[in-house]
Amino acid sequence: MTETILKLIAIALLLSPLAVASFQERTVETVLTKTIKGAFAVSSAAGLILLLVQLAVVLLRSVFSVSFIWLQESTLYLFGAMFLLSSGALLLSEGHVRVDIIYNKLSERMKSYVDLVGLSLLVLPLTILIIWVSWSYVGTSWMQLERSQEATGIHAVFLLKSMIPAFAVLLAFAAEVRIIQIFRQLREAR
Repeated sequence: MTETILKLIAIALLLSPLAVASFQERTVETVLTKTIKGAFAVSSAAGLILLLVQLAVVLLRSVFSVSFIWLQESTLYLFGAMFLLSSGALLLSEGHVRVDIIYNKLSERMKSYVDLVGLSLLVLPLTILIIWVSWSYVGTSWMQLERSQEATGIHAVFLLKSMIPAFAVLLAFAAEVRIIQIFRQLREAR
């Protein structure tokens, strides 16, 4: 029962920027955008480090016949950070894939309505579902301070699993920023 209440509070907090945006639109948009861009900076750095670490793993194994479990596992952590922490920035920059042959033929106003419906009825509910479903999974991992199954592996599996709800939060923030922007565009178009 208390877990359900905590989940509901977390989801309410996640959606609260939309409520606050009605009277602090620019501030909410700026804070959420900076949060998303900060996560994207971490994601970008993880991508660069991933490249270097994977190169090191291959060279060590191929040239010196040496292998380090922690180095190999670090590629999983870095890939997770690169992929999961960049999703909000991708949505914010509208770099996501659109598989819609009708969308391009619509007027700007209709595109705004389609985006608004998609963000409100698909993206935000999906982020809520991801947080709801991953709550126990991530929480249990944190309670146990879950470790690698390998003795010399990275003993921070709980941090890796924490990127799942972080992904959902960043995606929700990006959807909220886009909703704020769309409402502003529709208001200014009048």
